[in-house]
Amino acid sequence: MPPAFMPAALEWRRHAEGGAMIELIPDMPADTLGFSARGTVSGEDYERVVVPAVEAMLATTPRVRLLYHLGPDFEGFEAAALWDDARLGFRHAFGWERVAVVTDVEWLRAAIRLLHFSIAGEVRVFADAEFERARQWICEPPAADDAKA
Repeated sequence: MPPAFMPAALEWRRHAEGGAMIELIPDMPADTLGFSARGTVSGEDYERVVVPAVEAMLATTPRVRLLYHLGPDFEGFEAAALWDDARLGFRHAFGWERVAVVTDVEWLRAAIRLLHFSIAGEVRVFADAEFERARQWICEPPAADDAKA
């Protein structure tokens, strides 16, 4: 059980570092969203940044391409953020054309490889050093023989 001061300390750190622990990646092509996470992502972060961006994109296009970067400054997710992610994914089960997850966090890489079948679109996991390759892949037209990774 974490000490009682931990939630307050995390909230203080969040404000000291400038707000949300997840932000939009700028200059992504049309029909493509990019997010970069650092620190510990909260449910509030997810609800303030990810959910509105995805909902707005899906209001204008039937399928989204998503680049999700969880780099070296990423520490984890609060349970509420994981729940929000699952709800968003299931609510728009067929709304994903391609999903590229860029991370060296092994438990995330394993979880994505295990659960990628639950996403209707193509899913690939890239190492942190492959960020630019992931960004290129997200923008490429889908190939008939592309398989989920």
